[in-house]
Amino acid sequence: MNESSTPTVYVIAGPNGAGKTTFAQQYLGRYARCTTFVNADIIAAELSPADPDSQALTAGRVMLERIDELARRGNTFSFETTLAGRVHAGRVRRLQNELGYNVVLVFVWLPSPELAVLRVAGRVKQGGHNIPEETIRRRYRQGLANFAKLYAPVVDSWIVFSGADSPPVEIMRFEEGEMLVADDERFELLKLTTPQMIP
Repeated sequence: MNESSTPTVYVIAGPNGAGKTTFAQQYLGRYARCTTFVNADIIAAELSPADPDSQALTAGRVMLERIDELARRGNTFSFETTLAGRVHAGRVRRLQNELGYNVVLVFVWLPSPELAVLRVAGRVKQGGHNIPEETIRRRYRQGLANFAKLYAPVVDSWIVFSGADSPPVEIMRFEEGEMLVADDERFELLKLTTPQMIP
């Protein structure tokens, strides 16, 4: 993930509980030299430290406004998403086609929705925000499907890390028209547990 004079947006994606925020805060600067990270959960906590969940809708709107402003300025930046929805697909194409951005999708993968549920429960015990189990499971399924069918085909490059490992381990990547496997054992596990991830 090298940065050049072309502005780049890093889409940090994955299921709830995968460690997207941690990845962005601890590793993204190392891999991509990108220090601007837009995250709805962080925005919600800034808006209402005592009750960030009450600001979820406002934070989502503010996040999209910040993304659009950074893009208008031509800044390199990153943002976080579960990919469960289609809202960012049009934005990705606009960033590429109208604003000349290089779009890199970084997916932090978990092998099961059960692990995602456990991770979120652990986060809640440490004071983090809760997400209903059915929402976690729905986002897990939709995010995996949208990665392969909707997002991976249109971004300039993508990379998948195992969020089950600490630090995250690269599993596979796609760049310059070629898919490369970085970790055979984890790639086999990914194919076994979530075959829909293979574009």
